[in-house]
Amino acid sequence: MDPTTGAATSASTAGNRRPGYLYHKVAAHLAAHPDQVFGVGELTKALDAPSTGAVFEALKKMAVAGYATHLTGPHRFQITQAGTDAAGTMPPPAPRTPRQGSRGTGRRQPISRPNGELYFPRKLAGASDVDVLQRLRNKRIPVLLYGPPGTGKTALIEAAYPDLLTVAGTGDTVVEDFLGNFIPLPDGGFEFVYGPLVVAMRQGRALLVDDATLIPPKVLAVLYPAMDGRRVITIPGYRNERVEAADGFYVIAGHNPGVHGAILTEALASRFDVHIEVTTDWDLARHLGVPPPAVETAIALNSDLAAGRISWAPQLRELLGFTRVSKTLGRAAAVANLAGRAPAEDREHVLAALRQRFGADITPLTLGKQR
Repeated sequence: MDPTTGAATSASTAGNRRPGYLYHKVAAHLAAHPDQVFGVGELTKALDAPSTGAVFEALKKMAVAGYATHLTGPHRFQITQAGTDAAGTMPPPAPRTPRQGSRGTGRRQPISRPNGELYFPRKLAGASDVDVLQRLRNKRIPVLLYGPPGTGKTALIEAAYPDLLTVAGTGDTVVEDFLGNFIPLPDGGFEFVYGPLVVAMRQGRALLVDDATLIPPKVLAVLYPAMDGRRVITIPGYRNERVEAADGFYVIAGHNPGVHGAILTEALASRFDVHIEVTTDWDLARHLGVPPPAVETAIALNSDLAAGRISWAPQLRELLGFTRVSKTLGRAAAVANLAGRAPAEDREHVLAALRQRFGADITPLTLGKQR
């Protein structure tokens, strides 16, 4: 049995191949062709590998670790920046997940998001967060996810709902951003293009209203008839066309408390039966390779944030950015960059926390004199 792929090998073949031989060979070939997407059979032939099954297992290991992007229909793979940085090393073991009951609601493996990045499911209500969101959708129970920016709210929703459409909320969001609008044609005419709410309703898809609490309440009201028992809306700007929700249509929203301009009105809050707080998973940050001093700094700063002493603290997004910058520019530059990401009013507090764990000589990343 090949220790890397789990595929059977002949005695003569297995005797002269060190553990991980095929995995390293697959990873090296992808790294040598970073812009190319490979089919399993194509890669098997290029490597003169023993079987497509063994190559496929090695590729799936890379995808689970975030070292390769896995495209389906048919299966194809392309190396990611993380895979290039890892230089063909074996992937870290997946985080251990407690055994689940016989209902089968626990997910053990990371889930690929549309951008190719992986989401690692977390525990929620005695099961996997991804499974819980899917069960709530099946029962048409709307969910509001809330927590600081960068904690993984959008990542969780994308992992749970592959058919997701999104409206990115701002103070300038208008009804047309949900329903659609007329666009000019090359011949001088106009064509009405349906918005994401209409498309989601007709196709039975999930709709994420991201940063929903930044959207003016009068605009958000366009959602409410679609979410209640009627599940019907009209498009006033296009002949009052009637739109009925197909099976599968679902609305989920994200809210960042404390962000300037974010207002969670009673009308909005009451439309979502389940409110779930999303915070940073520190164990996951460690598993993904974030250096311990950076994690410890973030934990301390988040304690200060909860106590109201500061208004910002690094979350998983900033920690993963720290790791990427550290690999590219070195740890000193990554620490300086993290300090610079803090708001001006919190910067001295953040610098003090960083200096405590990384040393005294830390300043925000700044351009110097000409070399």
